[in-house]
Amino acid sequence: MKTILLLVASNIFMTLAWYGHLKFKFLEGKSLLAIILFSWGLAFFEYCLMVPANRAGYFGGGFSGYQLKILQECITLAVFVVFAWLVLKEKLTWNYAVSFGFILLAVYFATAFKPPGQPAPH
Repeated sequence: MKTILLLVASNIFMTLAWYGHLKFKFLEGKSLLAIILFSWGLAFFEYCLMVPANRAGYFGGGFSGYQLKILQECITLAVFVVFAWLVLKEKLTWNYAVSFGFILLAVYFATAFKPPGQPAPH
């Protein structure tokens, strides 16, 4: 659970770093360099959470590297869906929902079966 919570928190920072500048009023009229530096500042906090999440999941949580990456991508999409809806005011259309469903299936297939030589999945 620690790994999942850290991944969610880190992805909130990353989504803000990558897409927040599209709507943040205080960045209007700023140079691209200023916006990039602001985004890097936010991304620093993403790394401060992502690295411990991956270490905890890999060394103590029983996740493989593949499982961590697939979980991270699914969490990234979930965080982005909420961000796009609340901040960008974009609707989740059927084709995006279906695409997200396929990503959820990927998480299931990545975590539901125990590969040879791996600890039991969560």
